[in-house]
Amino acid sequence: MTDAPDRSSVPEVAAHLRLVITRTARRLRTEASAGLGPSLGAALATVERWGPLSPSELADREGIRRPSATRIVARLEEEGLVGREPDPDDGRSFRVSLTAQGVEHIRDVRSRKDAFLARRLERLSAEDRATLDRASDLLERLLEDAGDDEPR
Repeated sequence: MTDAPDRSSVPEVAAHLRLVITRTARRLRTEASAGLGPSLGAALATVERWGPLSPSELADREGIRRPSATRIVARLEEEGLVGREPDPDDGRSFRVSLTAQGVEHIRDVRSRKDAFLARRLERLSAEDRATLDRASDLLERLLEDAGDDEPR
């Protein structure tokens, strides 16, 4: 292995970190692809985390328009991954939640992603794995502090 380049400035570290995180996320999406694609997969995970949700709530959480959310819900429903139930607060609307098949799908996708990373981690030394574990904690802390964008 070659020595890592010297990235001594904060902007250089930020640019490299952004690139590595983006490439990692893209690779994990590729490893987990099970025919749904990123938009449907993201929506399914949002329903798991925050559901049951109306299409409008899903649109808000996903940062998409209501018609797009409605199409996504219809596709997830076609796949048997979500089910509809009447909205108790609005008789004209409905809410979606995961079906048993949806829960299993998410479990399978996460398992594939974890296995992909585990295979890569096994190639590293115990010291490098410990470094990545520590880096994971630091990244988590960075994301928790994401609302505080004031320079320090």
